[in-house]
Amino acid sequence: MAISKTQQMVERYYEAEMAVLDGKAVQFGGRTLTMESLKEIRAGREYWEKRLSAEQAQAKGLNLHYSLAEFK
Repeated sequence: MAISKTQQMVERYYEAEMAVLDGKAVQFGGRTLTMESLKEIRAGREYWEKRLSAEQAQAKGLNLHYSLAEFK
């Protein structure tokens, strides 16, 4: 099974997050990221995780655009 670009991006952000947490500086997209960039790295990872979830749901034929109503 081929790894999608979205999955690769999730993995790259995860690796960057782990490296920064270990105290390393990371080159990512032509920029150097350090501990001060952790919030930005996590936001990027969350964005790509949501895209990956949507892709996987779409591949399974699921629709993530729904609402739930609770009647009491």
